[in-house]
Amino acid sequence: MNLARLAAGLFALIFVAAIGTPASADAGFVRWIQSFESVAAKAGVSREVYRAAFAGVTEPDPEVLQKARYQPEFRDKVWDYIDNRVNDEQVARGRAVRAQLSTWLDRIEQRFGVDRDILLAIWSMETNFGQILERRDVMHSLPRALATLAYLDKSRAKFAREQLIAALKIAQSGDIKVSELISSWAGAMGHTQFIPTSYRAYKVDMDGDGHANIWESIPDALATAANLLRKNGWQSGRTWGYEVVVPAQYRGKLERDNRSISQWASLGFRRANGRPFPDGSERANLVRLAGDNGPAFLMTKNFFVIKRYNNADKYALAVGLLGDQIGGYQGLVVDWPRGYTPLSMQERYELQKHLSRFGLYDGKIDGKIGSGSKAAIMALQQQAGMAQDGNASKALLEFLRKR
Repeated sequence: MNLARLAAGLFALIFVAAIGTPASADAGFVRWIQSFESVAAKAGVSREVYRAAFAGVTEPDPEVLQKARYQPEFRDKVWDYIDNRVNDEQVARGRAVRAQLSTWLDRIEQRFGVDRDILLAIWSMETNFGQILERRDVMHSLPRALATLAYLDKSRAKFAREQLIAALKIAQSGDIKVSELISSWAGAMGHTQFIPTSYRAYKVDMDGDGHANIWESIPDALATAANLLRKNGWQSGRTWGYEVVVPAQYRGKLERDNRSISQWASLGFRRANGRPFPDGSERANLVRLAGDNGPAFLMTKNFFVIKRYNNADKYALAVGLLGDQIGGYQGLVVDWPRGYTPLSMQERYELQKHLSRFGLYDGKIDGKIGSGSKAAIMALQQQAGMAQDGNASKALLEFLRKR
């Protein structure tokens, strides 16, 4: 037994020496990395790949846990979530990219049958058309991020272990170098943010260079996203849903009911834009994310297929709305019941600059009203004796302009 303990101790010392051990190292985390090597080896990950992935990693990533606790899909009000992602700036970028990539989009659409505008909306939502991949303040070392979740987050530990092994196998296969395994806090990779197991299941080498490279090849990334949607039941040539007017007698009723479009129409439901429904046989569910006073939708199967990419109603709705506007369709007919007049994107930039000028905001000037901007707004409202609602309103901007 003493010899076994000695051998284990020597192995630990060798492992720690291999990955580096600064004074601030978390001994428990290092032991977890050490012990998980045998699990990865049994799954087919080589010692060389494993140790290269964890070279210099001796502490959990604290930002991973912070981000895991705050997921906007489940915490933001629906209009805040949509406003940050479906706006004139993103629509303009999407249309520009649509023109630039028209040849590739033709090929992808022909091969997979998935609407190009939905793919562009997903790309926008996931990495702002690739721009986020260049931001080290947003992206993380994938091995460290997933090891952090596996070590400290009991609810995500199983997921993190599975994704970590899959990611190391991706590097071992040669699709990407170990040193380039960069991801979101949850291990999502590349332009269209695939978790490792989904990448392995749906990867597509669209540009024909021998690798499905979602990190550098935009055609590969968009085709991989299209393949995921197609294999999960995407219905080619059909929409994700319709904004509708709900008859007064059904306010607060029929939520999530599934009926054919003809059946909904027979109950008095009509499209908010006044146009006829194109296919009465299509089935749809009634969804109202802001209750009776906000926009209502009949969501078709493609809406629920989008949720296979990210299982959140807000996410799927944002993808659908943004895709429609990139493709030239109008936005919502009925606005969200905010209770205040919202700002344009340019006004949001201006608001953040004012908050920064007053020393209340030190985040990125990006027009997105996230937790940092809301905290700054509430601090200002407290100073000014206002109701602390954190809303980026026209009234608040006018107040700042006068100071």
